[in-house]
Amino acid sequence: MNQPQRQTVINVINPNMTETMTELIAKAAQASASPATRIVGRTARFGAASIEGHYDEALATIGMLKEVAEGDKAGADAHVIACFGDPGLLAARELSAAPVLGIAEAAMHAASFIATRFSIVTTLSRTKVIAEHLVRNYGMEHICRKVRAVDVAVLDLDKPEANVRGVLLGECRNALSEDGIGAIVLGCAGMADLAQDLSAELGIPVIDGVAAAVRFAEALVGLGLKTSKHGDLAFPLPKARSSL
Repeated sequence: MNQPQRQTVINVINPNMTETMTELIAKAAQASASPATRIVGRTARFGAASIEGHYDEALATIGMLKEVAEGDKAGADAHVIACFGDPGLLAARELSAAPVLGIAEAAMHAASFIATRFSIVTTLSRTKVIAEHLVRNYGMEHICRKVRAVDVAVLDLDKPEANVRGVLLGECRNALSEDGIGAIVLGCAGMADLAQDLSAELGIPVIDGVAAAVRFAEALVGLGLKTSKHGDLAFPLPKARSSL
């Protein structure tokens, strides 16, 4: 007799404090997940309304880590940090035994599986250096041709007057014609709902890191793999710490 498939619970954390963005991200995550996976969208309760620089990332890390802890208490099987800067990713892996994936790392690996070259299209020009640092840290310098920006603020992504689809499509076309690439990575979780449409329009894979991270998280859970607690990702040492 077949046993019912166990539900996988993935904690998808929006590290900024904007609830409407969490709703968009959670919807995109659930749409990409397997039928037996339940997405729990969480919003940071400390940090910034949007993450558009090093200072925002530093603040957001605290709120994100608290949501990782809450997810662990609720029995989450895995966590996804839904911000392209992957803020606090290694700290979150220290904190939790469950797999923790950042959407930038997941998207870049997904791109490397299906193309020999890709470019990233992100929001503001000032955040390009953050993505470039991640490209280097993740060993993707040989495959990522360029980080591009459309100069639309994160909180303007859902505003009709920003014409986000139009400006994204234009910059993606520039990348396709100028960068010698086979795939494009979208550099913001707030673009998650546009990936399939852009891919169909451009005729090449356009990768949303939220979807990629969810699917990779499902794979790790299915393999029974957890975060190693040997070495630098061991649980944080017990000591006095301040609490927000």
